Amino acid sequence: MKLRAILILVLAMAVSACGGRDRDITLSRIKNTGNGPEEFNIVPGKPLQAPESYRALPAPTPGGTNITDPTPKGDSVAALGGNPGALANTGIGRRDGGLVNYANRFGVVPGIRQTLAREDVEIRRKRGRVNILNIGRNDDYNLAYRRQWLDSKAEATRLRRVGVPTPSYPPEGRRR
Repeated sequence: MKLRAILILVLAMAVSACGGRDRDITLSRIKNTGNGPEEFNIVPGKPLQAPESYRALPAPTPGGTNITDPTPKGDSVAALGGNPGALANTGIGRRDGGLVNYANRFGVVPGIRQTLAREDVEIRRKRGRVNILNIGRNDDYNLAYRRQWLDSKAEATRLRRVGVPTPSYPPEGRRR
C-alpha cells in the first residue's frame, strides 16, 4: 500500500514536470516575492504645464513619446549642466566613422540581429528549463549557454604559445 502511494506520487510529479515546457523559455526568472508594492513599477511623470502656444505643439503620435514622459538620462544630463539633446541617437558619430569602417572591412552580415534572435530562441527552447522541479537555483541561463562559454585560461594559454602578449589570469583555486 505504501509502495503504491509512493509510485503514484512519483508518477504525478513526472507528469506535472512535463507540462508547460514549450510555453516558458525564459532562463532568468525574477519575481517579486514580497507582499508589498513594487517600488520600481510606478514611475512618476513630469508635471503638466500649459504650453506657450497650442499651435506649436507637435502632432500626437500613438505609441510615441509624450512631453510628460520621464527622461531620466536627459534630466540627469541637464541637471549636471549638459545638453540633453546630445543623447539623441543620430547614427554613427563623426569620430567613430573610422572605427566602424575598420570593423566592416570583412563585410557585414545583413539581418544578423534577427538571425541571432532566432538562434537564441532555439537554444532556449532546446536547453532551457533544465531545472524542471525548481530544486536549487532557479536560473538556468548558465546551463543553457555553457557550451558557448569561452575557456579564458585555455585561450590565454593558446595565445601565449603563439607569442601574443596576454594579461595574467587569477591563480588556480581562487574565486572572484
